[in-house]
Amino acid sequence: MSSKKVLAAAATILVTSAACAPETSSSQASGKETLTVFGAASTRVLNADLPQSANVDTHLAFINGGSGSLLQQLEDGAPGDVLITADRATMDEAVERGVVSNPAKVATNSMVLIVPKGNPAHITGADASLSAAKVVTCDHKVPCGKVAEELISSLGLDFTPVSRENSVSDVAGKVLSGVADAGWVYRTDAQALADSVDVFDIPGADSHSNEIMAAVVKNSDTKESALALVKYLASAESAQLWSRHGFTPATETTEDSATQ
Repeated sequence: MSSKKVLAAAATILVTSAACAPETSSSQASGKETLTVFGAASTRVLNADLPQSANVDTHLAFINGGSGSLLQQLEDGAPGDVLITADRATMDEAVERGVVSNPAKVATNSMVLIVPKGNPAHITGADASLSAAKVVTCDHKVPCGKVAEELISSLGLDFTPVSRENSVSDVAGKVLSGVADAGWVYRTDAQALADSVDVFDIPGADSHSNEIMAAVVKNSDTKESALALVKYLASAESAQLWSRHGFTPATETTEDSATQ
């Protein structure tokens, strides 16, 4: 049976922010199944598209935030069914802590530099022009920050970020608000903000890409449907979904993949 058929069970979508618990719709109150997806901030661009692309009839509730924060919430007992992290290291930690099972590599993501539309600070790229600019990155404790630090070091850049944020969406927010002249974000975020930012490719970014990982939360009450969703995200069927939003689809899953 295909992953799409396994997932068919109810009828709508519910999208929530990281700060909110999933709301209860009238159809949910009638007893239809809901899957709560804890997704890294960079994957929030999938929220509206995923249910239709996966042919999901089950309710999907999305809670987006920094990967480490999502892991901590789940470890503290927050109810969830699927965890999607922005890197393998966080997923490995989730497995080690006994929070998830059946992890699978589902896509990869790389970083770019964004500036407000029109580039008012006259940034010329990931180069010396950043030394006199107000630049925002993620904190090194979250995946987007780790990659940014690796790239900054490899390029020999000399600047101190004016702030280090807890998620890539927070970095983008600083740029959009004009608080920052430039920000280091994922290519997927830049694509979603194409009307509001200008984008510079970062030399070597493809060599420092992050692996997007998905897994079933061990305390899930709907493990069969959660596993089916993870399988779909790792499958060839989902390739167009990932590509459409700027990710590179995974060509194969991890050894502990959802196909086991």
